[in-house]
Amino acid sequence: QAQFVESGGGLVQAGGSLRISCATSGLTFSSYAMGWFRQTLGKEREWVGVLTSTDGYSYYADSVKGRFIISRDNTKNTLYLQMNGLKPEDTAVYYCAARRTPPLSYVPGQYDAWGQGTQVTVSS
Repeated sequence: QAQFVESGGGLVQAGGSLRISCATSGLTFSSYAMGWFRQTLGKEREWVGVLTSTDGYSYYADSVKGRFIISRDNTKNTLYLQMNGLKPEDTAVYYCAARRTPPLSYVPGQYDAWGQGTQVTVSS
């Protein structure tokens, strides 16, 4: 059974940077496209971006494009989200998710497994 452990969340001032991680086990990590989502209280889960399994292509929501970078280390079975130029509106619980079957997706329900989430708070 796949398990994801997210870490690295915290409190940061606007304009600052933060990197969160998602350590995975119980799946062939290199075979999965990996996505990041975020959610705030009372709102639907929002797609942040996705990284393909092996060829390194990444796609981002317009709200984070140019500021966030998704990367992965297939030798460590770990996914990363580097967040730069953080804004108060980036405050949310961030989740990593895995999708085995192509094509890439921005729809939460099309992902196969999820992490427990890590809180990121950006103060103004």
